[in-house]
Amino acid sequence: MRIPLSWLREFAQVPAGASAEDVMAELVKVGFEEEAVHRPTDTLRGPIVVGQVLSIVKEPQTNGKTINWCQVRVVPEGQPQSLTGDGIDPSGVQGIICGAHNFVEGDKVVVTLPGAVLPGDFHISARKTYGHLSAGMIASVRELGIGEDHDGILVLSRIGLDPEIGTDAMELLGLYDQAAEINVTPDRGYAFSIRGVAREYAHATGTVFTDPASKVKVPSVLSGGHGVKLNDDAPIYGKPGCDRFVARTVRGVDATRPTPPWMTSRLRLAGIRSISLPVDISNYVMLELGQPNHCYDLDKLAGDIVVRRATAGEKITTLDDKERTLDAEDLLITDASGPIGIAGVMGGAHTEVSDSTTNVLVEAAHFDEVSIARSRRRHKLPSEASKRFERGVDWQVADVAAQRVVDLLVEFAGGTADEAGTDVGTAPDAVTIELPAGYAAARIGIDFTVEHIVTSLEDLGAVVEQNGNGHTVTAPSWRSDLETKDDLTEEIARLVGYDQIPATLPVAPPGRGLTRVQQQRRRLIQALADAGLTEVLSYPFVSKAANDIFGVPAEGAERKALKLANPISEEHGFLRTSVLPGLIEVAKRNHSRGFRDLALFEAGLVFLPGEQLGTASIPPLGVKPGDEVLDGLYDGVPDQPLHLAAVLTGHDSPAAPGHAPRAWDWADAVDIARIVGDVLGVELLVSQGRHQAFHPGRAAQIALRTGEVVGYAGELHPKLLAAQDMPARSVALELDADALFEAAADVIVARHISTYPVATQDVALVVPQEVPAEEVLTALREGAGELLEDVALFDVYAGKGIEEGKKSLAFSLRFRADDRTLTADEASAAREGAVAVAHERFGAVQR
Repeated sequence: MRIPLSWLREFAQVPAGASAEDVMAELVKVGFEEEAVHRPTDTLRGPIVVGQVLSIVKEPQTNGKTINWCQVRVVPEGQPQSLTGDGIDPSGVQGIICGAHNFVEGDKVVVTLPGAVLPGDFHISARKTYGHLSAGMIASVRELGIGEDHDGILVLSRIGLDPEIGTDAMELLGLYDQAAEINVTPDRGYAFSIRGVAREYAHATGTVFTDPASKVKVPSVLSGGHGVKLNDDAPIYGKPGCDRFVARTVRGVDATRPTPPWMTSRLRLAGIRSISLPVDISNYVMLELGQPNHCYDLDKLAGDIVVRRATAGEKITTLDDKERTLDAEDLLITDASGPIGIAGVMGGAHTEVSDSTTNVLVEAAHFDEVSIARSRRRHKLPSEASKRFERGVDWQVADVAAQRVVDLLVEFAGGTADEAGTDVGTAPDAVTIELPAGYAAARIGIDFTVEHIVTSLEDLGAVVEQNGNGHTVTAPSWRSDLETKDDLTEEIARLVGYDQIPATLPVAPPGRGLTRVQQQRRRLIQALADAGLTEVLSYPFVSKAANDIFGVPAEGAERKALKLANPISEEHGFLRTSVLPGLIEVAKRNHSRGFRDLALFEAGLVFLPGEQLGTASIPPLGVKPGDEVLDGLYDGVPDQPLHLAAVLTGHDSPAAPGHAPRAWDWADAVDIARIVGDVLGVELLVSQGRHQAFHPGRAAQIALRTGEVVGYAGELHPKLLAAQDMPARSVALELDADALFEAAADVIVARHISTYPVATQDVALVVPQEVPAEEVLTALREGAGELLEDVALFDVYAGKGIEEGKKSLAFSLRFRADDRTLTADEASAAREGAVAVAHERFGAVQR
């Protein structure tokens, strides 16, 4: 919001010498952010004065142009020239070359004298051109930086001015004014007006505020005016799209009259260009009071105005001359001919005010924020009106704004206002908030006095009544954002002063900190990073095919997935049920850029919808849903477990002299899974597995002792790697981290480390080919007894010397006692016990 200082001074006591920076510094105290300063004098410097054209001599040139050699008086006749400088004639008459032809002798114009500087760092000086010494320039609107019109010279009589010759043109055109621009947050829509900002400036400085609405005299009752009907048969969330509509009529206006320069100056500084007198007045009142309004050409209206919802497919041509197809949710202003405006967003071209307009119908209405915001987004049609309506407009100021527009049309356009008018609608209930005693102090940390509380809230415009338990506060109509006691607490803190809030470092309550799962997650991620893997983040949006491949182990198995209503692209229209697709995309992108040796991992959420998805309806805004409604919402949210995935491609290290790097293989993926289990204190069982995304013979299934499968690891399927243009033999794993967290013990107890020496024995067992090595290892562990410290598979062999259909599994068994050094016989006995169990279960025979 841009605030011209001359305008702000009408309603707040801004010091005469205050700059835009000074004003912004005060507004920062009450929660606004500085944006920019707009000051014409930063790019425009005098002497720039009013001159009168005494004579014009037209001189044709050889290039086909005709230039004007003009004599221009820049001081009143008979008075001396007080300005000095190179090129300024002491006689008060300047000779100036001008190429424009839209002025005549006797016209008063703006003259930039030698020494002046125009926007673009254009310096004016006396220079010889077309055979004359031209000492100055007769300026156009664009050259002065006050508009885009460059078709001709600015003739002052055409904008309603007849100043004395020699008058400072910069002061005449309001070019010494300046504007402070602030950022207005969405909850403070009232500050999109001079009225709102002036009130906030008064809060910040403790000065007097004069409400501009109080200066407008409004009839106590309006009736007998143009017919208006509010007919919203499909309100959004049960709230009518329009709950007040004020209409006033002004007849006999002259729409071609110029807008007063002081008004165009303020509009320009506020960021709005001058269009025509009726439109400028409409914009001026909107900026002043914060109430958008609209002027219709009354003679183009057909019958009564009806505010209603659109019919799907209905069309309207808006003021920007674009035909728009309407949605059934759009709120319209209509007459007997059809739509004449999208309510609160933009008017229609059919009833637009033009130079031929003589009778004007003024509209000032109050529209529902949600309805306006949806229409604005739907049609991609931001406007100054919609910006205010969707943030909340004062219901009580509609009649004041309409009257203000009427008064200005009568004053400057020569119109006559009808006594009759229209004011239909129902006022909303006032918002009443209970503020318990001590509540604000407990939340902010300042011991607010009763005077602090009452004074701050009354300064806002609220009505404050003391009760037995604190205060009952009725929020002002222009503060639709005040709904709860926390809102009031924030306002009290803001107006007392943020600088009064002590800077105190909060003390963490004892026994608090990271939760068990948070600690586990951090340990897990840190362990993988320490192991040399790089953490990455990928998009959670994938294709249906990716979910079908990675989301279920068996090919063709059903997998539910969430389809996005508005995806970034149709190729990525689903939420992921596996982390691997995104991780593979990251690896593929790195490969395309020359990075071949990768060890990437990601810990991220996957989305697994259940039987219920979403709810039949969305709870209304502004009301806390009940427990049953909240339970229904939570039931419709898909399960979102944390998964951990890794992708390894290329080699485990860079090549170097004397060092041959090793290619990653399926065992590395399994080892990473084992690292995860060790860090969390969870025993993982690794066995031969099958998953459609992995190589049929080089995939491991990862499970818990309970038999619950928590993931897969191994070499990715060759067809998948070829389709993704990934290196052959790339490996990956994916684990359900949440399932691992749940299986992990609350406290991991370190095992006692014996100081006695270890006894190691190896055994090779021949078993049927189909027997998983993991099951044989489990049998050995159970049969060896308590002396077994560790057992590991170190070789698998099938071929010459081994019966067909069988394989040899070689295990290393490590034995140790806590209280003694084991003898060879004790170690051998334990080994034989292990072999006996394997023989009993699988027919294992020592090789």
